[in-house]
Amino acid sequence: MIMRNFNVLVASFVLSVSMVSCKPAVPGQVKVTGGWIQGEVTESMCIYKGIPFAAPPVGELRWKAPQPVVPWEGIRDAKEFGPGPVQGFGFPGSSNSEDCLYLNVWSPAKSPKDKMPVLVWIYGGGFSMGSSSQYDGRPLAEKGVILVTLNYRVGQLGYFAYPELSAESPNHVSGNYGILDQIAALKWVHDNIAAFGGNPDKVTVFGESAGGISVSMLCASPLAKGLFSGAISQSGGSFGPVRHHSYPGENMKTLAMAEKDGVKYAQGLGANSLAELRAMDAGAFARQMVVTGGAWPIVDGYVIPDDQYRMYESGHFNDVDILVGYNSDEGASFGSSNVPAEHIAAVEERYGPYAQRLLEAYPLDGSNVVPKSARDIGRDASFGWHTWSWARLQSEKGKSNVFMYYFDQHPDYPVGSPQYGNGSPHGQDVDYVFKSLRRQTVPTDYALSEIMATYWTNFAKYGNPNGEGLPEWPRFTKENHVTMVLTGDKPYPSAIPDEDALWVLNSYFEWRRSAEGAAWAESQP
Repeated sequence: MIMRNFNVLVASFVLSVSMVSCKPAVPGQVKVTGGWIQGEVTESMCIYKGIPFAAPPVGELRWKAPQPVVPWEGIRDAKEFGPGPVQGFGFPGSSNSEDCLYLNVWSPAKSPKDKMPVLVWIYGGGFSMGSSSQYDGRPLAEKGVILVTLNYRVGQLGYFAYPELSAESPNHVSGNYGILDQIAALKWVHDNIAAFGGNPDKVTVFGESAGGISVSMLCASPLAKGLFSGAISQSGGSFGPVRHHSYPGENMKTLAMAEKDGVKYAQGLGANSLAELRAMDAGAFARQMVVTGGAWPIVDGYVIPDDQYRMYESGHFNDVDILVGYNSDEGASFGSSNVPAEHIAAVEERYGPYAQRLLEAYPLDGSNVVPKSARDIGRDASFGWHTWSWARLQSEKGKSNVFMYYFDQHPDYPVGSPQYGNGSPHGQDVDYVFKSLRRQTVPTDYALSEIMATYWTNFAKYGNPNGEGLPEWPRFTKENHVTMVLTGDKPYPSAIPDEDALWVLNSYFEWRRSAEGAAWAESQP
């Protein structure tokens, strides 16, 4: 009898542990907002996929801020990714749905008491495509962090401003639903990650392209205050002034501008009211995305209170440790002309009275093609200037650590080849960070990938990328503008590439913020 009771007690204890522990020896069951979930148990970690962090944004919840999770009965299976958001490419399809607000967790914790640092990934895709299911969090989690990936609404379903939507909103705004999704996911992480062995006070948000721009916006949004302690932006930043006719790096619009565009967009779909828009099948918006592209977050006065450059100048931002950077040849990735005369015309159209100064700062070389020195104006206007401005302003106005990088890993293409002089294009860095290289193009690729994954996870752990066996990465300060060149198997610190040209570009953006510059931009077709 004594032995039987002892066995019952042991069985009860094992069952209770299995309901909360990530220990691989027992089934991984965790209680989160909404109910119990069960993930996949591997030798090194527990993996949970398709966890809802908000109610499905469908029906009357289309174009509303994310609402609380709908509870479920029993134990929910969390071994498959949830569907990604409706988008213009690949829809209709089984992997895309309006019901898309799910996230995923890779946890190597052995106990809920481990309080491990957390990395939360936000995908890119121009705010018009992407899904968290594209990324495997295991390699980063194996380096001693909990890795979270999340979905957010994209395209017109994520960033649609419309007068009736603003009128029904308690905050009198519309348009930033995808950013609100990200904030809701971060709140979920804050409330639930301890159950997976994570530390809710040690969360680092990171992303690339639209994901890196999102990170920048989260660092400026008062709604995200306190939800993370560190931020990593890869080819991101959003420090340009508003402009109705958008260009890369000048993508932001005011709520009033976006509402006017929203009315035109609805009329193009044959809809004249919010009721008609909500009654439409989501596929209509996906098909339209192919024609018109996606959409973009806006300065709405609520989620994004103001021009982010001005917010940082006045000290209004979430002062957290940041690690920010961009790739050496981003300008080669967005279809700019390789004909010098067409390049000059495009610069004159966009930059107006500043065109000549910028053509001198980013010079042509007299050949019949546009060299990297000239196309770098696209790199810097889209990403380099924003990243540099972010690092510069935060180092002047904030108290937290600032680290900057310049990713430059590529083959040395031979003279005469079509790729001669090319650097690292947009997006190349992502596979290095996630240790998901598909093939080796440079002998040091795998070594650099390991270094970058270690830098990133060190930053999540300590607010500083440095660690034993790594090249020393100095802080960017107002006295010392320095970047870490991520290349080969021995990254090294350097002066900011083309910083003289960045100062010229900075003078353009300063002018654009003046009454004269704003009026000029409004007068452009």
